[in-house]
Amino acid sequence: MDKQILTVGNYLRLVNETLAMIPAEAITIIGEVVDYRLSQGKWINFDLKDEDEEAKISCFATVFKVQTPIESGMKVQITGYPKVYERFGKFSLNVETVELVGEGALARSYILLKKKLADEGLFDESRKRLIPRFPERIGLITSAEAAAYGDFLRILNNRWSGVEVIHIPVHVQGQHAVPEILAAFEQFEQLPVVERPEVIVLTRGGGSLEDLHAFNDESVARAVFQSSMPVICGVGHERDESLCDFVADIRASTPSNAAERIVPSRHEIGREIEISIDRMGDTMGIIVERREQRINHATSVLQRYIEQKMHDLKMTVERFTYAFDRFRLALVETRKHIERSIGMIEQIFSFILSKLRGETDSLVRLFASFDMQKVLQRGFSIVRKNNKIVRAALELAPGDTIQVQLGAGEFEADIK
Repeated sequence: MDKQILTVGNYLRLVNETLAMIPAEAITIIGEVVDYRLSQGKWINFDLKDEDEEAKISCFATVFKVQTPIESGMKVQITGYPKVYERFGKFSLNVETVELVGEGALARSYILLKKKLADEGLFDESRKRLIPRFPERIGLITSAEAAAYGDFLRILNNRWSGVEVIHIPVHVQGQHAVPEILAAFEQFEQLPVVERPEVIVLTRGGGSLEDLHAFNDESVARAVFQSSMPVICGVGHERDESLCDFVADIRASTPSNAAERIVPSRHEIGREIEISIDRMGDTMGIIVERREQRINHATSVLQRYIEQKMHDLKMTVERFTYAFDRFRLALVETRKHIERSIGMIEQIFSFILSKLRGETDSLVRLFASFDMQKVLQRGFSIVRKNNKIVRAALELAPGDTIQVQLGAGEFEADIK
């Protein structure tokens, strides 16, 4: 039997085909990250070391697939597929997913991601939005089976009523938590603008750092940041914190505190109304008092004014009586003068009227000579082209249509 001879490349491809048959999807490898390196901002290389034995395996990944912040010394569990790189003849594991193991790794990854998001400005106070004081529609993202759900609704209804709550139930921990929370934000974004909630509440009860992992996930934090609606995040107890807390527009210490932050207390509003009424009463009292003072002052001024005018009127009447007697005497003389003047005016008016009547008759005859209709009746005509009067033959050309107005009627003609 002839021995099969392979090239190096063919042999390595055969090895890779054989390695591809290993069901890597069902195998999870756990170990410690050593010699972590990031190249060109997108290629990740590190070794995965066994904690108990002198064994390690080279790993390769891209930042597009592995978004969980990791560094040397972290304990992780990874899923991937094995491959021998033909160019270097090096066995490596192509990493598909990375999950942190242990509180230490989770805490360190949390610190790294927190710094990254802070540097990008996701925590900036200047971008945080205000929520309406009296919201009519609230979006709620949490587990329907969690105590946080019941606490939130109880406090909400105790403080204020009549608020519509649109609840999208999600897992708040475990492998389904992150995709379900992301889908909930997307579902709110897809609603018509008039149906969207005025604010979204993302909440859950307390727990360990591992329990809160979904609220420390980078994609969830970015979903909170990118939400077109303001977001209130209330996670765990007062001592608990998550990346979503820092990104949210308002951070609540607990689910109950989230309900307290989102709606006012009816008792507080009642007290504010009472205080406002008292202040309005005091203000109205001050205004009425000031108006009364102004009215009294104006009345006093008016009284003095009337007294002065009455005195002036009395003096005027006395002067008028004296002047009237003189006027009566002058009126007798004036009447005689007027009677003489009337005779002269009648003569002058009669002369002027006769002259004006002659001039008027002349003008009437002159205006009659300018009457266009009478001019046309004498044999003249008006020629128009396109409703404009033609004043020269040069304005016409063969083929033009003209309108001719005569003393009696009109007609159209074509120029030849």
